[in-house]
Amino acid sequence: MNREEIFDGLRQSPKVDVCVLGGGINGLSVFRELALQGVNVVLVEKHDFCSGASAALSRMVHGGLRYLENGEFSLVRESLVERDRLLRNAPHYVGPLPTTVPVFDVFSGLANGAVRFLGLSRRPSRRGAVVIKAGLAIYDFLTRKRALMPRHEFRGRRSTLGRWPALNPAIKNSATYYDAWVSQPERLGIELLQDGLSAGAHARAVNYGELKLTAPGRYAVRDNISGTEISIEPTLVVNATGGWIDIANQSLFSGPVRPAPLMGGTKGSHLIIDNDDLTRALDGHMIYYENEDGRICILFPYLGKVLVGSTDIRVDDPETVRCETAERDYILQSLAFVLPTIKVRTDEIVFQFSGVRPLPASKDSFTGRIPRDHYCTFVETADAGPPVLCMIGGKWTTFRSFGELAADLVLERLVRPRRVATVDRAIGGGRDFPADREAWIARVAAATALSPIRVATLFERYGTDAERVAAFVAAAPDAPLPHPAYSTREVQLLIRSEKVEHLDDLLLRRTTLAITGELSLEMTDVVLALLAAEKHWPVARQAHERARFLTLLLERHGVDEDTLSARNEQRSALCETTARSG
Repeated sequence: MNREEIFDGLRQSPKVDVCVLGGGINGLSVFRELALQGVNVVLVEKHDFCSGASAALSRMVHGGLRYLENGEFSLVRESLVERDRLLRNAPHYVGPLPTTVPVFDVFSGLANGAVRFLGLSRRPSRRGAVVIKAGLAIYDFLTRKRALMPRHEFRGRRSTLGRWPALNPAIKNSATYYDAWVSQPERLGIELLQDGLSAGAHARAVNYGELKLTAPGRYAVRDNISGTEISIEPTLVVNATGGWIDIANQSLFSGPVRPAPLMGGTKGSHLIIDNDDLTRALDGHMIYYENEDGRICILFPYLGKVLVGSTDIRVDDPETVRCETAERDYILQSLAFVLPTIKVRTDEIVFQFSGVRPLPASKDSFTGRIPRDHYCTFVETADAGPPVLCMIGGKWTTFRSFGELAADLVLERLVRPRRVATVDRAIGGGRDFPADREAWIARVAAATALSPIRVATLFERYGTDAERVAAFVAAAPDAPLPHPAYSTREVQLLIRSEKVEHLDDLLLRRTTLAITGELSLEMTDVVLALLAAEKHWPVARQAHERARFLTLLLERHGVDEDTLSARNEQRSALCETTARSG
């Protein structure tokens, strides 16, 4: 259903079982879970799906090695189980990530780690070889029955520097273990959404909408695209707004008594760097290292660039977070510490992003000690309104199990049975994933008359959903775009089938053009023209959309219009060089 059909349906029948508030990864997960059980569910997202913290993660799918020192063993166990499920259920976006930990001491952190584990200290400290070895042994033990990836390996200083000569020569050892990474988390969120919507007309979702309190216990959904406002009567509300939970709760309840604060998020910022020396120095591994202040940092190859992060700073207003200059300098300083011979210029930062970790409320002075676990709690209203189930905490890796937990609590309240499990349910382009990738590509290329190279590119982007995309692309005349790996028909399909309402939906989330630093001003304008044609926007609306996007790109991601213009020239020069070389 499109937006008009959704709002017409609510106008005719405002009663729904559940309204899920928030279209981040956890909101999408519980929406999918409920939709698959046949629950009449409506999801309302204020901005775009996966546009907040769910687009600002470190791109890691991991157990949380450092959570062990907080004593969060159950969280690490659950995270490792969910990591391995994602490797099976979403192999098109989630893959193994060899991770190497440089070790600068042998016994450091033993005593301090023990008192931290007992809750007697909040102070971070350097972790030595013994502490790291113990943590990795627990990691191996927790995954011993599945054994999807190799066990950890320790190296001495000489063999470490032989493999990674750019590492700080002060190291004593290194340890390598395996976790996982996610290439396109926003697209995986869209696939969760589509899986829920495919369950039937009882499942509906809108982005750029708001749930508003119109009277004690009474609500309406406002469409911020059209201005339409429709009454809605949910039996139950799920507040899955992450760092916005307390803000949302204030707007959901009337009267002098409001729910106590539940959240206490921290901001994490990351940089995407285009530096060939840095890429080569990593040799395909993530480097998981401690900065000199004991803060854990990461860097790993990401879609042809290098992702580096992150910070951990308390925030009060999740709406305004961005990577500040001081954070950028901190991340670059940490990089200079672990790889002192690699020089990174600020103009090699092609993208930056920041998001709020949805952590439980805590007064702990050290943010690293705030629990990363998740739980749900019901907040009952005193004004005859529906109860509100708040999803507190959570990390990206555990979105499926968190959504399952919340859905089961909702089903219990509704006295409804669970009839579909998602433990082994493949997601989107992970369905029917081929053992022989090349044979699959050859078959689809033959069926659609697209080149094998084009089909391979689509497969990288969409997994087995690439077959559907390729069929659409081949069904009518197509044209290349300024970025030659994209075409007109592919972008048109995204606009028509993935609830695209703004230019940033396309360029920041439905594609990886912006985050990889491959977005040019010319590509921006051509994609805008395609979107405007699909939406029937007048010239003034196009100009407003262009200005809106360029402002967002500058203020939130550190990319200005001059940089986009320069990329026009760089891409033209590359195309000329390629043409001359034959």
